[in-house]
Amino acid sequence: MEFFKYQGTGNDFILVDDRSKTFPAADQALIEQLCHRRFGIGADGLILLQPDSDYDFRMVYFNADGAEGSMCGNGGRCIVRFAHDLGIFDRETRFIAVDGEHTAVVDEENISLKMSPVSGIENRNGLTFLNTGSPHVVVFVDDLESLDVVAEGRAIRYSDPFQPGGTNVNFAQVLADNTVFVRTYERGVEDETYSCGTGVTAVALVANQQLALTSPVSIKTIGGNLRVSFDQLADGTFETIYLIGPAKRVFIGRITV
Repeated sequence: MEFFKYQGTGNDFILVDDRSKTFPAADQALIEQLCHRRFGIGADGLILLQPDSDYDFRMVYFNADGAEGSMCGNGGRCIVRFAHDLGIFDRETRFIAVDGEHTAVVDEENISLKMSPVSGIENRNGLTFLNTGSPHVVVFVDDLESLDVVAEGRAIRYSDPFQPGGTNVNFAQVLADNTVFVRTYERGVEDETYSCGTGVTAVALVANQQLALTSPVSIKTIGGNLRVSFDQLADGTFETIYLIGPAKRVFIGRITV
């Protein structure tokens, strides 16, 4: 099997051109093995690019544990770059993912990915919760550098208010110049990742609502820098949300499965 490795601000993915629909997508153990960093290729997730009669392509995303996942923003930017590299579209694309339709624009450096509208930010047991294509908790802290993201994030991820599915957990610290530093514990990976696209989107929206940060919000992650732009309607709904940042091919390989 030929595979492609892409990364978006350090969030890395195995990309497979599955327009023939021959990949064994039901084999969770295989996908988990391919994502394993010691015994496989190594990645935060695996993404299939499949055909769709109504769109340029379909994005099918699997977490590193092999289970099909909810929307992944950095993965979305990576599959857009992948589709562009394959010559599927020129500059603008329209594709379908598990959370619905997305559009994106490509330039030499960045992918601008339109995210799904967000209609509700809620308080769940004292924690700020919202869904940006995937479920996220946002917690603002004063010293993010020294925080034990894995221990703190895991405790919230598995806590009762977010069962049975659990949640991703983002810890954020406001810096100068409309910028937020974000670190994320991702469910399915069950660890801190270098970046999380739906997570930084969640942080930007909460920072606007609670702290009056204005669009576009600049995001610093361990893996690099992103921007999130958005419009807020009178009823509090966020629309025209764009996740903006780089996505790059790392290497191409072949593996026997």
